Amino acid sequence: MNLRDRQELNNGFGNALSRAVELAVTPMIFGFLGFLLDSRLGARPAFMLTFFLIVFGYTLWKHYTLYSAAMDREQHKLIGGRERET
Repeated sequence: MNLRDRQELNNGFGNALSRAVELAVTPMIFGFLGFLLDSRLGARPAFMLTFFLIVFGYTLWKHYTLYSAAMDREQHKLIGGRERET
């Protein structure tokens, strides 16, 4: 395994870890902020669930979109620049 392959592999691990942390931590932070807002307004658990679900849904959508774009780029590289068949 040459140095370029090893760097690409390490970058892949780093990207996967950052995406996993973003997927887990970001909705929890917004859920906690919703919890604080709920306790302040007395509207338990409306804001907590709303913030958590909206941010979790957005995060899933964002990662799916990034994954789809990356797979399209890789497919385009494999095809060799030819147009995709529809």
